[in-house]
Amino acid sequence: MTANVHGNVELLNSTLARAKDENRAALIGYLPAGFPTVDGGIRACAALFEGGCDIVEVGLPHSDPVLDGPVIQTADDIALRGGLRIADVIRTVREAHAASGAPVLCMTYWNPVDRYGVERFAAELAAAGGAGCILPDLPVEEAGAWQKAAEEHGLGTVFVVAPSSRDARLAKITEAGSGFVYAASLMGVTGTRESVGQEARKLVERTRATTELPVCVGLGVSTAEQAAEVAAFADGVIVGSAFVKRLLAAPDDLETGLAEVRALAGELARGVRRDG
Repeated sequence: MTANVHGNVELLNSTLARAKDENRAALIGYLPAGFPTVDGGIRACAALFEGGCDIVEVGLPHSDPVLDGPVIQTADDIALRGGLRIADVIRTVREAHAASGAPVLCMTYWNPVDRYGVERFAAELAAAGGAGCILPDLPVEEAGAWQKAAEEHGLGTVFVVAPSSRDARLAKITEAGSGFVYAASLMGVTGTRESVGQEARKLVERTRATTELPVCVGLGVSTAEQAAEVAAFADGVIVGSAFVKRLLAAPDDLETGLAEVRALAGELARGVRRDG
């Protein structure tokens, strides 16, 4: 039953509201579960929070991650070859949340959730303290079963918008979501980039015209300067590939990798706190 798990999304809402009250963007870190191992991934999520992330997204690795670039694909492959199961993803969410008391979301393609069982996945994610799900490839028209289960278990449902989304489409997507809106700043797959560009700013403005939900920007941020640039116009800055790269750069030395992740989170946390 769901007696003790309602309202998980409220922790996400209050965390984003607190960042806004502090006149800054929230810092959201992403790492796939099971990378470099299940236990190592749990420690890496802790390092994100220790460094200064407000929210963490735990990725559910997928064999065909069509929206992810080569860095995250490499990490997903390592996790899957290590025998990762959905139970390990749920455990990662549970332990990351329990250690930090902060909001932890699951980012996943739809197929694994559908195969696992929508109600079962929502119930287990909520029981683990998860705040919700980011579902980048689930069309809102097909989201009814998930939304029903998510609402029943107090989970947020974060949809992704892109620069290609027309205004009417943006309104439909944002109306269906909760927690925040994930704005993909550039067309294409995830990965660090030299410049985040102006497309992200325009997308945030267009998205805000349709919703009161916070708008958080991902795809491309890897430095404190880029974090500050995005923080000037977005409610949250999402960073994934840059953290994964730090762990990939230390394949045989987890402690070094964790220290690098912690340090990068600290740099980015300072970036989102800069004025304008």
